[in-house]
Amino acid sequence: MLTRRTLLSATAGTLAAPSLLRAQSSAPIRIGEINSYTAAAAFTLPYRNGWQLALEQVNASGGVMGRKLEIVSRDDAGQPQNAIRLAGELLNDQKVDLLAGGFLSNVGLALTDFALQNKKLFVAGEPLSDALVWDKGNRYTYRLRPSTYMQAAMLVPDAAKLKAKRWATVAPNYEYGTSTVKWFKQLLSAARPDVEWVGDQLPTLGKIDAGATVAAIAQTKPDAILNVTFGGDLTSFVRAGNTRGLFEDRSVVSVLTGEPEYLDPLGAETPEGWLVTGYPVQSVTDPANKAFIDAYRAKFNELPKMGSVVGAALVASIVAGILKSGDTDTEKMADGFAGASFATPFGQAMWRPQDHQSTLGTYVGKTALKDGHGIMVDWRYVSGADALPSDAEVKKMRA
Repeated sequence: MLTRRTLLSATAGTLAAPSLLRAQSSAPIRIGEINSYTAAAAFTLPYRNGWQLALEQVNASGGVMGRKLEIVSRDDAGQPQNAIRLAGELLNDQKVDLLAGGFLSNVGLALTDFALQNKKLFVAGEPLSDALVWDKGNRYTYRLRPSTYMQAAMLVPDAAKLKAKRWATVAPNYEYGTSTVKWFKQLLSAARPDVEWVGDQLPTLGKIDAGATVAAIAQTKPDAILNVTFGGDLTSFVRAGNTRGLFEDRSVVSVLTGEPEYLDPLGAETPEGWLVTGYPVQSVTDPANKAFIDAYRAKFNELPKMGSVVGAALVASIVAGILKSGDTDTEKMADGFAGASFATPFGQAMWRPQDHQSTLGTYVGKTALKDGHGIMVDWRYVSGADALPSDAEVKKMRA
């Protein structure tokens, strides 16, 4: 479990002095959390369960530097303008010490800009846009999950081994989708200069015309497809593709599809053999995962999902950063989070000093059917540290 003892041991090597652990104040440390609870419930509700579990564990173990940890949560309904308004309210009315959360990349980018303009720390949990920490990055923004570049980099080694030469892509038409396609194309073309890109489909998020999209892809006669859709769009795309035979004798590489949030709803319609990133929650056996799964199931009477992992890891990463900083002063945290190590259900991760990206990784495997349900098989964990560009490239993009 992500207890305070675990967090303290994870950061002990980076603390400047034992005095940093003494309470600076008796007032609670307040985190202002913003997320798309009504717009993306499949991911964000398990995510909320994850941070609630971690919050209880931290406070039951004595809090942070002797202070209770509080999370003041708000729903942005998937709208950047709502997120900015709520961030102002949390900052000015609720007097939070830092901001956290975010789901959609465009919302995350809006909060990144808010953090810079208001000089307030923002720890992004889920938004995957590389811009959060690279070309739009700033000293006040940190990001937890593997980015679009990292997700693509994790999939490309296996994708490059496929015999496929002609590739088509389908992705939602906003930052996350277009960025993932860009990086996958760039990385796969570098690994396989012989590949040919024969068509891109960019449906509006949440409004995919699955039949038309499938027909357009089929018309390009690809050998393989990169899929970046998720949620209801993914379900519609899979159903239409199965009906029209789009996936027969074609390889599919699919970002996020192995996450239980998106795999479970496919049920018996799950296509087999897709190369995916995700979370094989039913088959992981390592101690960190098992402890988290047991604690989560005991509290919520269900298996965790990827969102649950992100929520729990978000709290752990913030606690570790505060402990290393020794204070909740924004400027001290902006510097102090860098290099902090923290425990997650997937093992240890850290905040990279060079770009404020965490090294949390994810799993890569293939989809399969078991008893009428989709599962991940042939999986392996890929550390985020192994899926990032060189420091020189990061420095150029972050300049």
